Amino acid sequence: QVQLVESGGGLVQAGGSLRLSCAASGRFFRSYTVGWFRQGPGKEREFVAGITWNSGGTYFADSVKGRFTISRDNAKNTVYLQMNSLKPEDTAVYYCATDSDPSLVRRNLPKYWGQGTQVTVSS
Repeated sequence: QVQLVESGGGLVQAGGSLRLSCAASGRFFRSYTVGWFRQGPGKEREFVAGITWNSGGTYFADSVKGRFTISRDNAKNTVYLQMNSLKPEDTAVYYCATDSDPSLVRRNLPKYWGQGTQVTVSS
C-alpha cells in the first residue's frame, strides 16, 4: 500500500516558478516509477512528467518540455516537480501517482494517487 501527499501548489504570476512535492509512505515506493498528472478546468486529466525508480529515466509531456523538471529523493520518499516559466494554461490540479508496474504510469493508469494540489497561474 502506498499513500501520496502533494504540496507546494499556489497562485503565481505567468513566468514564475513553483516546486511541487509528493511525499509517500510505503516501503516499496522507492522502487516505483512515479508520475505527475494534471487536470485543468473543464479538461481531462493529462500526463505531465514521469521518473523511474532510480532517476535513470525522466519523460515529459511536450507541453512542459524545457520548462518542468522532475526529480526524486528516495531517502526521503519524495518526488519533486520543478515548474518554471509557468503559463496560464498550466493552471490545474496537479496529482502525483505511482504503481508497481511502470507501464501503468506511462499509460495514465497507476493505482495509487494523491489528493492533488492546486496550481493557478495568473496572466
